[in-house]
Amino acid sequence: MNQQHQDERTRIRQAMDRLPKRRGQHEFYERVRTETQQVPEHEQELRETIATLKKTIANQNAELQELVTSLTLAGAVLTHTMPTLPAPTPPPDNVFTLRPRPGLIPLGRFSRRLGPG
Repeated sequence: MNQQHQDERTRIRQAMDRLPKRRGQHEFYERVRTETQQVPEHEQELRETIATLKKTIANQNAELQELVTSLTLAGAVLTHTMPTLPAPTPPPDNVFTLRPRPGLIPLGRFSRRLGPG
């Protein structure tokens, strides 16, 4: 092996050491921060996006809380102002109450018989 070949191998190994490893992604970024004395640009963008999303979530939670309060108050007002319904009156003597036959399950327009038969 000649010197040029050896230098190229050394440069490749050094470059590989600088690449992020699967398990060492966090270590790689720490090394970048310490070497450059700054946070990488994409990390700054991500942090800004996260901060914006947190503000959006907080605003939406506050708005939802206001809506829940308003709906609760509206329900209380409706319940308080709604007149109470009178007790149902019994049917007159000339009206017969239709009751389903025992053993039938009402299913809309059709009925299905329980058991054999």
